[in-house]
Amino acid sequence: MTSISMARARSAAPQTRIRRSALLASLPLLAPALLALPAPAFAQAGTDPLTDIVTITAQHTPRDTTDTLQAETLPPATGPDTAAIVARLPGAAGIGNGALSGQVQYRGLAGERINIRVNGQSIASGGPNLMDPPLHYAPLPLVERIEVDRGVSPVRNGPGLGGGVNAVLKSIGFGDGPAVDTHYDLVLSSRSADDSIAAGGVAGMASDTLRLQVLAAYEDGGDVETPEGRIAGSGHNRHVAGFGTGWRHGAHTVSLDWRRTETGETGNPPFAMDIRYVDTDLATLRYDGEFEGFDLTLKAGWSDVAHAMNNFGLRPAPAMPMAYRETFADAQSLSFSGELGLDMLGGQVRLGLDRADTDHDVIITNPENAGFFITSLPSIEESRTGAFAEWTGALASGWEAELGLRADRYETDAGPARLGSAVPAMPGMLAMAFNMADHSREDTTLDAVARLWRPLSDTTTLRVTLARKTRVPNYVERHAWLPTAASGGLADGNTYVGDPDLDPETAWIVEAGLDWSGSRVWLRPTVYYRRIDDYIQGVPYDDTPGIADTPVEMVSGMNGDPTPLRFANTDAELMGLDMDFGWQLDAHWQISGVVSLVDGERRDINDNLYRIAPARLSMAANWQDGPWSATLEAIAVADQDNVSVTNSEAPTDGHVRVNLYGSWDVTPAISVGAGIENLFDETWRDHLAGYNRNSGGDIGVGERLPGAGRSVGVRIALRG
Repeated sequence: MTSISMARARSAAPQTRIRRSALLASLPLLAPALLALPAPAFAQAGTDPLTDIVTITAQHTPRDTTDTLQAETLPPATGPDTAAIVARLPGAAGIGNGALSGQVQYRGLAGERINIRVNGQSIASGGPNLMDPPLHYAPLPLVERIEVDRGVSPVRNGPGLGGGVNAVLKSIGFGDGPAVDTHYDLVLSSRSADDSIAAGGVAGMASDTLRLQVLAAYEDGGDVETPEGRIAGSGHNRHVAGFGTGWRHGAHTVSLDWRRTETGETGNPPFAMDIRYVDTDLATLRYDGEFEGFDLTLKAGWSDVAHAMNNFGLRPAPAMPMAYRETFADAQSLSFSGELGLDMLGGQVRLGLDRADTDHDVIITNPENAGFFITSLPSIEESRTGAFAEWTGALASGWEAELGLRADRYETDAGPARLGSAVPAMPGMLAMAFNMADHSREDTTLDAVARLWRPLSDTTTLRVTLARKTRVPNYVERHAWLPTAASGGLADGNTYVGDPDLDPETAWIVEAGLDWSGSRVWLRPTVYYRRIDDYIQGVPYDDTPGIADTPVEMVSGMNGDPTPLRFANTDAELMGLDMDFGWQLDAHWQISGVVSLVDGERRDINDNLYRIAPARLSMAANWQDGPWSATLEAIAVADQDNVSVTNSEAPTDGHVRVNLYGSWDVTPAISVGAGIENLFDETWRDHLAGYNRNSGGDIGVGERLPGAGRSVGVRIALRG
């Protein structure tokens, strides 16, 4: 079994570079295992060449008017992680940091580099390790669809270095007349891999002028079983309640939505701690109006996250009371935006202003010693003021375009670090140095995006994207003064400190693709290249790694890692190819699949980027006859040897998994689904899964976490 040391010293010798041609060469190696194994369509060619939309539920609801690229149903045996659904799209992958802490990787970028929203709202995570990433607030029983910006997110959706993801929750829309009608969309599911259950949905009433709704979800599951045994501390618990209302008068609409998410004890085996609770309130207020010659949208958003995590609740407690740790983190965010749309310059122009303010606090405690506490990220204040202009319309020679410019002004500051009387002297020296420094910083960024497409024929559309995108350092990268494992979810076992003088990342992006759709066959390949200047990456703290000759290294050594990393500006590049395709064999049978290839490297030294998804090919055969459907799916993943020496990353072997699903639409309002994932109970390890740090189960500490074994799932959906 592959394992790593949590505090491995870094080698000064350069790694032998693996040629990029190996990336493309891996695709033919995957194909033989899959040629006879089919699987459902993922994102079929449609009218919008710039957005992928995955419909999770409500395909059969009469009031659903969503125009989707592919009406894909949720596999019944899928776990609670919404990021795993996004991972089924071309170029995407899922990072497993826990049952409810999954992140999306898209074309090699993850975390805050991806513009991820829920109902269009950006959400500030409560914890410094992103245990509650944005999709944590989109439980699958409540998700209607997921929209993914292909390649690059447009400037109107906000800042972000890569693509964009928006999880749209179920809702009750306005009716067509004055009569009040009631509607509901509910789902109940169960999965054997973790003995989990999930239930939830939306119900309400609406007329043509007023709508009211309530929504709720409940999810609970135990430890995940794998072919190699139980993953200790991998269970989950979460429930959500909320309401929404809207009022419409003519061309004017006002809506208000509120949700409360309460996550209970939930495991994070790749981290040093597990979730004890995450209690979050989210609210949005929105106005949409149409006037003569223009339309106007005004939005306000608010979030309040309270988060606690510890190292003794879901894993064996430390032998010494002095090693007990419980960390409390909170984040409050307030945002406002206004957007104006009007016809101008032969197309449609959208102009917008937006503002976001976020406060973070993190304090580390020892529940066995009231005198031990450290404010590792004290009173962090972040603000952003942005403006954008975007034009969409027709150019010469048959080209159509979406052209956008965006400017953002950032300000950040930190309060004084505080320590308890029981904290050793060495962290006190670091806190003193932190408190003597000036932590206020200001940055101005400029984004430019040109997304172009041109129909070459009735069946073929050419796509080209050119962009300059930016990202400012987050509060951990900039203000972390105490070496801890908080890293925004990297889960590499290293400790990190920040640097207040980090520069924003700047990505120069070019991509090109084709959408081809014949009478029975469709194909959508895309190739891309991202050159990222000032890429923020952990690097050895100084030139003598392993020699504790600084206070930071001494404190880090006390915490178990004698070779800490510091966040620094480096240079990087990402390139790859992704594609989805399909073949409608006849009225009942369809073959489809997805290919994703990405390569990420440092440009300043001879090393690979950390946690880059290996090449993947999925194929499926889908059969449908009236209300009945069945799918046989195979997912083949290549070896990943292009690993980061800097992050002590271990390679992984390739694998092939086979899944089987089926569904029956009993009536237009009732559907039943069942499925088996990992049909042959194969042992497999996702390269993006973290390394186990929970010693309570059957998986050794330091081993990469294995995936679930054979798992049976069922789902019942009720709609009306």
